[in-house]
Amino acid sequence: MSAEASAEERAVLRRTLVRLLVARLGLAALGAGLALAVAGEGRSPSEVRGLWAVLAVAFGSTALSAAWMGRVRRPQRFSAVQLGADVGVVTALVHFSGGGGSPFGFLYLPITVFGAMLFDRRGAYGSALLSSLAYGAVLAWGLRTPAEVEFAIWCALTAALLMVALLASALARELRVTGERLDASHARLRALASLHERTLECLTSGLLTLDPAQRVSYVNPEAERILGRRTAELLGQPLDEVLPGASALARDAEAASGRMRARIQLAGADGEPRHLGLAVSILRGGQGAEAGHVVIFQDVTAVVRMEQELRLRSRLAGVGELAASIAHEIRNPLAAISGSVELLRGGRAEADRERLMGIALREIGRLDALIRDFLQYARPAPPKLAPVALPALLEEVAQMLATAVPPGAELELEADPAACAMADATQLRQVLWNLTRNACDALEGPGVIRLSAARVGPPQARAPGDRKRPREEAAAVEIVVSDTGRGIPLADLERIFDPFYTTKPDGTGLGLPTVHRIVESHGGTLEVESQPGATRFRVRLPAAEGPA
Repeated sequence: MSAEASAEERAVLRRTLVRLLVARLGLAALGAGLALAVAGEGRSPSEVRGLWAVLAVAFGSTALSAAWMGRVRRPQRFSAVQLGADVGVVTALVHFSGGGGSPFGFLYLPITVFGAMLFDRRGAYGSALLSSLAYGAVLAWGLRTPAEVEFAIWCALTAALLMVALLASALARELRVTGERLDASHARLRALASLHERTLECLTSGLLTLDPAQRVSYVNPEAERILGRRTAELLGQPLDEVLPGASALARDAEAASGRMRARIQLAGADGEPRHLGLAVSILRGGQGAEAGHVVIFQDVTAVVRMEQELRLRSRLAGVGELAASIAHEIRNPLAAISGSVELLRGGRAEADRERLMGIALREIGRLDALIRDFLQYARPAPPKLAPVALPALLEEVAQMLATAVPPGAELELEADPAACAMADATQLRQVLWNLTRNACDALEGPGVIRLSAARVGPPQARAPGDRKRPREEAAAVEIVVSDTGRGIPLADLERIFDPFYTTKPDGTGLGLPTVHRIVESHGGTLEVESQPGATRFRVRLPAAEGPA
């Protein structure tokens, strides 16, 4: 047994001994009351004096034992002496109060219980055996009643003592085991609490906990470092004063029953902006009820700078590729113009001159269209947003498209009367014109071109615990341009939005990239689905209530 375990056992024994002394004091007081009751029942003066003397010894020994407790080095031996003294005191009380007819005989039973509390089973049975022998000695010494009666009384008390010893030892054992389990649970709890505290201190992310009023209730060291403020300054502060804008995430987390992530920007101590990536989750109590929120955040300023550098490099690389593509596209018309001019210089017949001039003018027009489309793609005008009624806009595009629809093809319109987009009408008309012209080019004979517009609601709110569904979005309108043409091959489908990529002999490859740029500038999305016999472009834009 380790020294630590022995020290713990001695501490437990001391606490039990203190309880024993308190119980002895109570029994001594009870004995004094009984002594007053039996003192006048034909007792001789010597018996009465003996009773009071024994009670005085009981009170005195209790006080002396209590005073000596702090100096005891061997509590087990001291406890054994106390049990023996108790047996002696009770035996003296039984002797001076009538032997077998004494009302103090029942006091042997608590001594057996004390023995079980101090020394478990051996203490219980040892105290019971000692009490039985002492009581038998008193009965044999006095012999005031017939021996058969005295023996019966002794047997009854002995049986009672053994029964109490059995029950008390079992109870003491259960209490000891329960106490050991409780101590082990407390030790595990302390270890878990220590581990939890060390884990929070060692986190490389800042962590705040909030009470239901969204005030800071805990701050870990990393949060202090990132925010540049001490814990005492942060505790009790509203969340928006510590992390501006984070309270909106907490409300979103409650609405979505999950976790919300975002980036926020703060002014650093040096005046430079700092970017924090944070997640807000609901903090639940022991019964699963909401008890506040947990905010975890990291300083991602370096990551944001890297992203900006990557975007800049990507933009520069795109500019290089764009310049190479423009050079390639311009070389062909210039070569045709140059060849035509050279032939004109050599002198040609009138018919040849007309033909060559036509080639030059055609290629000049091609160059003009190329430069115009490129400028529109590279520098699109900012959209002038206003409510646009889609049924009227689709009808206008259909009228414009009437002469371009291939023979035998059908043009179908379906527009929800309530469909209204927040958009630039001119730019949106250009989007639809480009998409419908592509649909006409995709038909290889009779087919159907279909334009539709409908208002679509926001996605359904997430169920509690479902973190895979998207956050709630504003209502939108969806415009679909579909055709039953040849479809777009998979290899081309991945590149249709790349500038200057085209499969048309006379195309510039800037139509769909321009469409994509315009939709993005409106805060919308553009999706395409294609297979042989069915191609569908979906344009989703923010909805408006109605034209002004």
